[in-house]
Amino acid sequence: MTRTLAEMAVEVLTTADGREKTALGRRHAAAWFASRASGTPIPLGHAAPPLQPARPARPELLPPREVPRRRPGTLPGRIALLHAVAHIELNAVDLHWDIIARFTHHPMPLGFYDDWVKAADEEANHFNLVSDVLERMGSHYGALPAHAGMWRAAEDTAEDLKGRLAVVPMVLEARGLDVTPGMIGLFQKAEAQGEGAGAVAALETIYAEEVGHVAYGSKWFNWLCGRDGEDPKDVFHALVRRYFHGQLKPPFNEEKRAEAGLPPDFYWPLTEEESQDDIP
Repeated sequence: MTRTLAEMAVEVLTTADGREKTALGRRHAAAWFASRASGTPIPLGHAAPPLQPARPARPELLPPREVPRRRPGTLPGRIALLHAVAHIELNAVDLHWDIIARFTHHPMPLGFYDDWVKAADEEANHFNLVSDVLERMGSHYGALPAHAGMWRAAEDTAEDLKGRLAVVPMVLEARGLDVTPGMIGLFQKAEAQGEGAGAVAALETIYAEEVGHVAYGSKWFNWLCGRDGEDPKDVFHALVRRYFHGQLKPPFNEEKRAEAGLPPDFYWPLTEEESQDDIP
């Protein structure tokens, strides 16, 4: 019996080990695109994704305020920074497979699934690239504690597709466009000193491809709003205020955000309000 795309997504979500999760996800992505090229796409189907994905025993997950501060001017600090990036990328793998599995009851074009399978596949590659660098530096993913709050956005928007698109790609992933250039500069200096080989190439790949992930969010958010006769900017502001537990913080990479379909009047108004339960 042919497995559905939703069932394949749940299989990824219920795999704990990071390397195994990403390998499985990449096989499923290849199968999906092969089926699309053949003209007989794998059926979407329906499945029940877990509220939280399976996770390895390590890293230890801590409340955001308890994660030790990183000091990127030191070698341990740069290792900690890359560890945090690997953790973000592994969460992104699950976030993209979750949106595939969780919202199949919404009538969406197949292009919606093409975009998120591609994004999930790229996030898997990102996790592996950064994990490889960590291992060359004498560490590994799981060696340090990590942020426990990252999955909260998925739980909060489990019943709201527009909310998921607004908060995950259009807020959280857009933040990556703001901060990654600084990380690239940091590791360019480190590589010039013979440390962290491959970090710059990994971060440059992440930076280039994250523009596309934010763009997928913006594209499908605007598509849904257009279908429902809503103003995307107003809906975006309302959903971010409802689901994002924090405040949007400049500086913003306005050039890359615009490239991804995020104009300034979407995010600048959200910097002006008092925030509670801010998650750095």
